[in-house]
Amino acid sequence: MAGLTSLPNEVIERLFLRLDPVDAAHISQCCRFLWVFLYNPKDQLIWRELYLDLPLDDPRNCVSLQGAQRHVIDWRGLLQRFIRARTVLCYPSLSRPGERLKTLQTLLELTTWVPPLAGIDDFDNISLNLAWVVATLRGTPFFEDIELSTTATEEELQLCARLHTFFGLTVHDTTQSGRVRSRGFVYNMRNYSEETLYGPLKVDGSVNWVHMRAIHHIVSMHVVDLQLDNNFNFAIFPMSIQTTQIVQPTGLNLEEVEEDWAGVTGSWKVSFCFCDHRELLEFDKLLWLRLLKSFLVQPDASGNLDTSGFEAPDFGEVYRTLDVSITVVSTTPDPRHPKRPIIYFTGDMPDMDSSMNGSVQMTTDDQVQWQYVCGLLKLLARTVFSWTFEQASGENGNAVW
Repeated sequence: MAGLTSLPNEVIERLFLRLDPVDAAHISQCCRFLWVFLYNPKDQLIWRELYLDLPLDDPRNCVSLQGAQRHVIDWRGLLQRFIRARTVLCYPSLSRPGERLKTLQTLLELTTWVPPLAGIDDFDNISLNLAWVVATLRGTPFFEDIELSTTATEEELQLCARLHTFFGLTVHDTTQSGRVRSRGFVYNMRNYSEETLYGPLKVDGSVNWVHMRAIHHIVSMHVVDLQLDNNFNFAIFPMSIQTTQIVQPTGLNLEEVEEDWAGVTGSWKVSFCFCDHRELLEFDKLLWLRLLKSFLVQPDASGNLDTSGFEAPDFGEVYRTLDVSITVVSTTPDPRHPKRPIIYFTGDMPDMDSSMNGSVQMTTDDQVQWQYVCGLLKLLARTVFSWTFEQASGENGNAVW
């Protein structure tokens, strides 16, 4: 009696393509013939078709957040990483030691390699990758399980914080404990230094995503209309995952040298929040005492600052949004990033009768970094504000956080 292996190769291939990738892998283990047929390293046709049958973006149409394209696609590797991440997320009990890091890397790969949009009103190329990440992670404790874990490594915490920053708000983010934890990090002056440009950076110039996520959390709670302890699946707002998709206008080639590669010129909205400086000084008073008296005063046995002030109903946090019109004034070469010159700009803020001057450049880990100072014109351009922050969306993106 003729068996499956006696069928023409074209028929066997069509049978494989009708299966879920997991089922295809299981069937290939039935005999050596089927294993070789599927895992033949010289031909990735089946792997490509299996991947393209998933609810994900076609990798051939995707670019990184820096606008780079994949010139060689490992279809088998992409598919296997995705399937394993999907399995771990759907069935956490099947996770193997060390897979938490690999799952985070796969989710970030899906999030940061997407089709570019031609403009902010381009609704024809909305990323399927981003939609899948939202559908899979919304309503789950995925982020909190890692962020509150006592066994997570520093690399896992940084990757989780980056993915969380991209994703947006979770149910835990609307709890008082979650909000207090973020405020306790952002308003702790020990987390700022000259070496980190007083921003969410590490000493080596790379982005501190744990810091970025805390900032994103605090500002997001002012942007989106969510009350404490709200129960929801996913909040769509100007700082959630859909705004991270790279915008690459027609004619712009980010693999070549472009003067305004970050899309700086144009109209922007600058949003920021801060707490009453008297409350901030009260929170950090032990730090100031340490600096003045040259010895360390510990608030508790663990050395943690007292965050109970952030739980008070009358805690004051101010949120503002200002319109600014930005113009590029010059660029200078950046030796570390030859195709991304440092952009210098000026901005007019008529609502505040003020102006800003700043720059945009790439960090050591290839993220977009903005810096600027803002001065009141009535005070002869005396500096009153300064910012250092990172752009979590792609170059020419429509969101800077």
